[in-house]
Amino acid sequence: MNKMKMNFFCSGLVCLVLLTAMPFISFAQKPNWQNLDLKADSTFGISTEKAYNELLKGKKSVPVVVAVLDGGVDIEHEDLKPVVWVNKKEKAGNGKDDDKNGYIDDVHGWNFLGSSKGSVNYETLELTRLVRRDNARFANSDATSVKASELPAFEAYQKNKAEFEKELAEAKIGLERFEGIKNAIDEVVKKIGKENPTIQDFQSFKPSNDMEANIQRILLAQLKESSFEDFYKNQIMSGYDHFKSQVDYNLNLDYDPRGIVGDDPNNSKERFYGNNDVTGPDARHGSHVAGIIAAVRTNNLGIMGVADNVLIMSVRNTPNGDERDKDVANSIRYAVDKGAKVINMSFGKSYSWDKAIVDEAVKYAVSKDVVLVHAAGNDNKDLEVEPNFPDPEYIGGGKAASWITVGASGWTNDGTIKASFSNYGKTKVDVFAPGVNINSTVPGSKYEKLNGTSMASPVVAGLAALIRSYYPKLTAVQVKDIIMKSVVKVDQSVEIRDEAGTKKVPFSDLCVSGGIVNAYDALKLAAGYKK
Repeated sequence: MNKMKMNFFCSGLVCLVLLTAMPFISFAQKPNWQNLDLKADSTFGISTEKAYNELLKGKKSVPVVVAVLDGGVDIEHEDLKPVVWVNKKEKAGNGKDDDKNGYIDDVHGWNFLGSSKGSVNYETLELTRLVRRDNARFANSDATSVKASELPAFEAYQKNKAEFEKELAEAKIGLERFEGIKNAIDEVVKKIGKENPTIQDFQSFKPSNDMEANIQRILLAQLKESSFEDFYKNQIMSGYDHFKSQVDYNLNLDYDPRGIVGDDPNNSKERFYGNNDVTGPDARHGSHVAGIIAAVRTNNLGIMGVADNVLIMSVRNTPNGDERDKDVANSIRYAVDKGAKVINMSFGKSYSWDKAIVDEAVKYAVSKDVVLVHAAGNDNKDLEVEPNFPDPEYIGGGKAASWITVGASGWTNDGTIKASFSNYGKTKVDVFAPGVNINSTVPGSKYEKLNGTSMASPVVAGLAALIRSYYPKLTAVQVKDIIMKSVVKVDQSVEIRDEAGTKKVPFSDLCVSGGIVNAYDALKLAAGYKK
């Protein structure tokens, strides 16, 4: 699913209690902490600034194109506009396919979720699409009525349908609960008489019932760390909007926006569709990702990206819902053909419609010397047990040699170093990188702090681009090898929570490398690299 999955487990007023365990994270004293150094700054960043100060001064670099496969990028953002990729073979706005690649006016990238009618914003989950597809075959069947040859497909349908119904029921409960909390807070705010009350306003408020007393208590606790406006937006409305979009769109069997695109969604071989709107209707996530990679480092505005000589190509393939395998494959191929040497993919899902078509595109990218960086996902699950697509393992065997799967880490070198939401896997996740409370660019030349492996992945994509920029003779496979070998090892045990309870495991069991990526050490290794 696009962006960060949000997991809320609420039951009645328990949801109110749980809100006290979900504090707004405050880390204002060290902005862009992902670029800091553990020894110098007591912050487990990736030592980007140390690398620039001690290793890269006076060194020449070449521009590297990084494709951001996402929901869209605000190419007019003050901190991104100078680093937006331009297709020099295309003449803007003439309505012609000047470079003869099949995509008209693709000046800054391409949008595989649109047409002349507009662009897809919300989409269903892949699970919803699979159940909808198989309903036509099996809705009125049972194990005794289907052909023996169709029994495996029928059993998969039954399993998927049960999971779909479970997720839909949970989403409806979540929506009802968050709507109740939202309405209760709205009522208290209405009685206070201010749009954005202060902590003092809530201290002075006299509750008239138990619900209002609970609301007051929770808000007083939350407002020690954030403003009411931030808390309401980032926790209450985020939870409400998440469940509402699940019920209305993601898990709605009757919802199908694909008609806007005008392609045949069942034809995975179809390549030429879409439009050139690389921003799309919701560019918050993709813009945030782009800023982490490449926000201008020398303009004294906003933030500083990891890489200082890259161009961001926006390829829109990820709606507010699950991306389609067809679009993922076409996006990878488009990015490769237009010169991207690093591809960031901050999206993922638990089901795959046509993995083979994605595998073909990944093999193509690997053959063209491209580094592919993918977010591990935000469900706190073990990828050794549960899948997260796309993945580097090909159907029939083999694995993408230049693919890096990234988990999310925090800033403190202790038992909390693994972000609580981050997926993990001893052989499935390659490295970890900062992904908690990351400040970056969002539409309208604004900045926002977000959490997720979606934020960790572009840290690594930025590092890969930085290496390729200063050491352009290194291959994609060599760049991955350097990143893996140069991690800062984590000598900590971390808590893992699952359905069975809580257990402590060594961080080394969470990923292949056993550590956090490090720009300083990677660039030192790159300088004298011999495989």
